[in-house]
Amino acid sequence: MGIEVKNLVKSFDENVVIDHLSFSVNRGETLAIIGFSGSGKSTVLKLICGLIPKDSGEIITSGDIAMVFQYSALIDSLNVYDNIAFALHERKDLRKKYTEPQIKSIVREKLALVGLAGIENKFPSELSGGMQKRVSFARAIVTEPDIILYDEPTAGLDPMSSTLIENYIVRLKEQTNAASIVVTHQMSTITRTADQVLMLYGGKCVFFGTPEELCRQDTPYTKQFVSASLEGPMKLNN
Repeated sequence: MGIEVKNLVKSFDENVVIDHLSFSVNRGETLAIIGFSGSGKSTVLKLICGLIPKDSGEIITSGDIAMVFQYSALIDSLNVYDNIAFALHERKDLRKKYTEPQIKSIVREKLALVGLAGIENKFPSELSGGMQKRVSFARAIVTEPDIILYDEPTAGLDPMSSTLIENYIVRLKEQTNAASIVVTHQMSTITRTADQVLMLYGGKCVFFGTPEELCRQDTPYTKQFVSASLEGPMKLNN
């Protein structure tokens, strides 16, 4: 078991953002959560990893959870090595688990896994956006998580960099067997990385199925999303 969400509810003031949402993600599977801006996608991730409290419902998870933030969220004053090793040095349950040579070996291993071997001494400002994103992937998996949450992993990247990031999401799933959730609105990310797709609108699930089923556009919701049409049941809030 990876993630099980039952009747999840979250409101901000009088605005119900997540309305009795239920779904599950098994180990070794990737769920894409999609929807137009303001549909509650990122809120689901914040609820699962405990950044914000739920109003009601259940969130059942197994093991460690890692979060990959939308814009990498690397610490500018730390080099790549210290960014990746941060949790191993600072988390109470991990800080005495490894020796420094062991930590160096782990960091090298995770960097190699995302195709960035040998950049431990570089600072975030010396890296491209795509490289920063991959460093954030290495930081996320340094604790050997059972669950990986990706918030808009290809945001702000050019098409080639986006494809590279999508390939690494697939590779990390295969290497870690983690239960993964990818919040995105990008069709290439959905079709390349996801086993299942959940579409949110008004805090509710309006579609659940495979990427292939999404692309068939058999419902008014999937047709509107795939075609990026202003016509349909979903209305933009902005």
